[in-house]
Amino acid sequence: MSDSGLPLRSSLIILFLIFTTAGATDHIVGDNHGWNPGLNYTLWANNHTFYVLDLISFRYQRNTYNVYQVNETDYLNCTTFGAVGNWSSGKDFIELNKAKRYYFICPNFCYGGMKVSVLVHPLPSPPAASKSQNQKSGAETLFRQGSELEERLLTVCIVLELGKPFIPMQILRFLN
Repeated sequence: MSDSGLPLRSSLIILFLIFTTAGATDHIVGDNHGWNPGLNYTLWANNHTFYVLDLISFRYQRNTYNVYQVNETDYLNCTTFGAVGNWSSGKDFIELNKAKRYYFICPNFCYGGMKVSVLVHPLPSPPAASKSQNQKSGAETLFRQGSELEERLLTVCIVLELGKPFIPMQILRFLN
């Protein structure tokens, strides 16, 4: 028995991935050195610009290190009392979904420098159109207004095609 919906499902998945990953940057903490003691993560963070929807990735030796997202007080004191998330897979991808300062630590090695703070900026506004472009762009304006609706419809189609088990963060954000 064949699944006649497979080509549609595959196409929708590919379109979804294109729409949701366009423009986002994956910042690998420590670059090729990864998440390890003895590195200056403040310097690393200062050499990167983070925007909403970017990812911050931690690569480290599993069962030796981990990552906690904490508040500023816990960051300064190397504690996890106010932790809002923790990861221990050795290859963690965390979406930076709000414009704010994020704080991450490895509790057992925090005093050895395994802590990083990143400031996430709002997405930059698109460049302002010139007056001549505004006069010619009635259809373009209508298209831009419809793009959010198109993304939501695409998301709903993917959810319907794939069922409940597959609902990544981008889909949940569009459904809210």
